[in-house]
Amino acid sequence: MISPARRITEGTPKSFGMYEKALALEAQGVKLFHMEFGRPCQQTPELIKQAAIDALGAGHVHYSDLQGELIFREELAKKLNRYNKIPAVADDILVTNGLTHGSYAAIMASVNPGDEVILLEPYYPQHVGKIELAGGIVVRAPLDAENGFALNPDLIRPFITNRTKAIMLINPCNPTGRVYSSQELEGLAAIAIAHDLLVIADEVYEEIIFEGEHISIATLPGMAERTISLFAFTKAYAMDGWRLGYATGPQALLKAMLKITANDVTHVNPFVQYGGLAALRDGHDAMQAMLADDREKRDVAVAALNAMPGVNCIAPEGTIYVWADISGTHMQSTELATRILEEAHVVVEAGGFYGPSGDHFLRICFGSEPLERVKEAMVRMSRVLDSMAESDAQGQLTGEVL
Repeated sequence: MISPARRITEGTPKSFGMYEKALALEAQGVKLFHMEFGRPCQQTPELIKQAAIDALGAGHVHYSDLQGELIFREELAKKLNRYNKIPAVADDILVTNGLTHGSYAAIMASVNPGDEVILLEPYYPQHVGKIELAGGIVVRAPLDAENGFALNPDLIRPFITNRTKAIMLINPCNPTGRVYSSQELEGLAAIAIAHDLLVIADEVYEEIIFEGEHISIATLPGMAERTISLFAFTKAYAMDGWRLGYATGPQALLKAMLKITANDVTHVNPFVQYGGLAALRDGHDAMQAMLADDREKRDVAVAALNAMPGVNCIAPEGTIYVWADISGTHMQSTELATRILEEAHVVVEAGGFYGPSGDHFLRICFGSEPLERVKEAMVRMSRVLDSMAESDAQGQLTGEVL
């Protein structure tokens, strides 16, 4: 029998465990509240859909520029200059099939077998698999929960060796919801410059900001030549199924990434890029409406979670996630997430999936369900947590009587 390649079979499992358990329940006809996926519940704005339809009608259905449609890259350059303060022209941009593909291309283009890549823990787990596929070594640098998962250089330096090649930065952070300050980013930049490291910056949540200001690390002194900045239309424009993103960075690395993309996906569908063009030109109001909706759902989820026994969380500054501390329940994340799934029919993600230090957290995505369903999901979760607390109290009373 011909077996799969070892780089696939020997790597870290990439599946979302709760999702697979949820699928098994749904196969039995159980209706679930999905708060595990980072998927916007809103529909893609009509003006974006129509632009893609018009592009199909205009004949944009053939092979296209491998780097991306020129008119689209020119508009992306305007956005990077205006919003991110990254000086860029069309030739400095590579259009990608979403940020997942962009990060894969960035890692494959820059990481050699044996190179170490630092992930700031808790981290987005899919990055682990990409590093391993490139033959790289994942190095986990846990951030301090008691310090709000701040980017503390003193927690990162001990993990740097002569084999360290890059640091993955997610800003705003999935799963913690942190929006890093200029001071935090300057500390990370100082490390990268001192040790001649690459920073691969995942900025997919750049426009979902509730507090603070998004800063692209590439804009800091000395960082443009050592940063690959990755963006996507997935979250802010509810275009997760469209698979549309883009990258900018040093020309040598962009050319290497283009070689990767030319050999795996060839290029992004041209009519999809015209949808992205409409989003950039005319989608701001629709994006702001979705952001307001997400803010309301965030506030509802945070208030409800903090009222549950054994749960504590702070309001995320950005993203569509609450990173809830469940240490007060005295349960591990997979155990509690499974119980919530089976008893409340609410799917949340176990924090241990985002690194070992996350095992006393749950990631709850408030962006993936409409407001009324978020409210109902919180009621259902509260019943489970209340029942657990009552059982614990009864057990303690029984022990005292005995």
